[in-house]
Amino acid sequence: MQDNYGNLISSLAETNEKRIAMLVLDGLGDTDNNGKGTALQIAHTPNLDKFAGKAALGLHHPVMAGITPGSGPGHLGLFGYDPLIYQIGRGVLSALGIDFDLKKGDIAARLNFCTLDDDGIIKDRRAGRISTEKNRELVKKIRDNLQIKDVKVFIETESEHRAVLILRGEGLTDEAGDTDPQHTGSKPLDPTRSPYGESKTANIARQIFDQIREILKNEQPANMILSRGFACLPDWPTFGERFQLNPAAVAGYPMYRGMARLMGMKLFSEAKEPANILEDTLIALKDHDFVFAHFKDPDKKGEDGSIEEKVKVIESMDKALPALEKYMPDALIITGDHSTPAPMSAHSWHPVPLMIKTTKLRGPFEKKFDEYTAAKGELGIITAKEIMTLAMAHTGKIKKFGA
Repeated sequence: MQDNYGNLISSLAETNEKRIAMLVLDGLGDTDNNGKGTALQIAHTPNLDKFAGKAALGLHHPVMAGITPGSGPGHLGLFGYDPLIYQIGRGVLSALGIDFDLKKGDIAARLNFCTLDDDGIIKDRRAGRISTEKNRELVKKIRDNLQIKDVKVFIETESEHRAVLILRGEGLTDEAGDTDPQHTGSKPLDPTRSPYGESKTANIARQIFDQIREILKNEQPANMILSRGFACLPDWPTFGERFQLNPAAVAGYPMYRGMARLMGMKLFSEAKEPANILEDTLIALKDHDFVFAHFKDPDKKGEDGSIEEKVKVIESMDKALPALEKYMPDALIITGDHSTPAPMSAHSWHPVPLMIKTTKLRGPFEKKFDEYTAAKGELGIITAKEIMTLAMAHTGKIKKFGA
């Protein structure tokens, strides 16, 4: 695996006392909501706007122009890893996120409880976002009734409608098709479809899903599961190794805790609410020179198709932002891992607004933080993998290249 960009950054990175914080508002980017404006335009965000008045603004493509990223690639880009080189299935992130003792050779897949109609058509990919408690009940029912030979099967609750499947045994690979078509109105996909027909993993997965459908047939609304992201543990350089940083993470949701662990970040806190996220970020910055802080709600509300609710949760984070002024990091990155426009109720390819509040800036400076003012900023449109390099440069952590 050749990563010239990553190798260059690793060779130039150096340590100092400066601090960097990255606040990720998941799914932040938006479209104009049928003429109403983006969520950031509609929202009352006096603190984000104040920060923007002395910050470098721009837009970023999480992967590249026109590509809609999953949350995994979106965060890998933010952490300075080219998602086209470093690819990982969602299952590993979910397994690590719930502290599952994932071993080399294990295969993990992320599961969604879903709702099928009488004809086996997907009506709701998230089963109405069932509670975590209901999830645990269903997982127990599956465990008590599932009968699979040849491999050890683990099914674990993640949160709400999400669960994790882990397979352990000989001859397993990550070659299995996702069963989630990622839209309603069709049947779940076959994990053994071409080119996966000869895969042991795919054939075992099909047995598991056939049995689960029978086990859950009388349940409502969660009467089936969908799978995504069959994967095994990769062997990658850690975030700390790449950037010569001592990183920590404040992340409340399992998948993002899993991403942090995969990157070798210390999980400092599982805070989910804005005030707690920022409070814990400041505490972590005392002993760590990089802190990743994650806020999930904008993505959830965008996926639910509610621009009103997406606006509300962005405003809730804005109200908490003055806490950062108690101990402002030397570089504060505020952005999202991808766009989740409410009219689409899904991730999209639209570039994501980006702010780096730091020193040594050029301008022009704007008094509003949204997609349109960001497009006028000094950063222009960049790829996500360049964000960390810019933050490192602004904090004096990148040596000069060449003589």
